[in-house]
Amino acid sequence: MTKQHKKEENIIQPKEGVMQIDDTAIPKDQKQQLDQHAACKTKLEECTKHRDETTALLQRVQADFENYKKRCHKDYENITKNACRNLIANLLPILDSFQLALKNTNNQENFIKGIELIYSQFYSALEQQGLKKIEAIGKKFDPYKHEVLLQEKSEKEEETVLEELQTGYMLGDTVLRYTKVKVATK
Repeated sequence: MTKQHKKEENIIQPKEGVMQIDDTAIPKDQKQQLDQHAACKTKLEECTKHRDETTALLQRVQADFENYKKRCHKDYENITKNACRNLIANLLPILDSFQLALKNTNNQENFIKGIELIYSQFYSALEQQGLKKIEAIGKKFDPYKHEVLLQEKSEKEEETVLEELQTGYMLGDTVLRYTKVKVATK
C-alpha cells in the first residue's frame, strides 16, 4: 500500500445510520437526545425568564398594595379628624351661649329662656349631623326602635306606647339609642 492509501484507511468513514457533525460521527439517537437537550435548555431559559418577570411583577403589585393600605389608613384618619372638627365647629356657638347664660344667672326667667334657646340650638346642630328623634307616643310598639320598661293596663290597643320614659334617637337609618317606653296591655 502506498502512503496515500494508508492515510485514507485512517480516516473514519461514517457508518450507515450515523450523522457526521464537525468531523465527528454521532449516532442519530444521540443527535436526537442532543436536540431534545437543547430544546429543554431553551425552554428552561424561557421559563426562568418568565418566572423572573412574574416575580418582579408580583413584588411591584405587593408594594403597590401596601402603599394603597397606608394611603387608605391615612385618608380614614383625615376624614375622621375633619368630621370631628366640623362637629366641634357646629357646637362652639352652643358653648358660647352656655357661657352667656351662666353669666346672667341673676334673672331666673331670662336664664330659663336662655337654657331653652341653648337646647334648641344644640338639637338643631345635632339634626344637621343627621340625628332624628324616634317618635313613640301613641304608636304601636316596634322592637327595632323601642325598649319596653313598663306595661300598664289600658283601654288603648295592646302594645300601644303610652309613655316615653327616655327618648330614643336615630342617626340616618341606624338606631343610636332605643326609646324606653311604657306600653298598654289588656
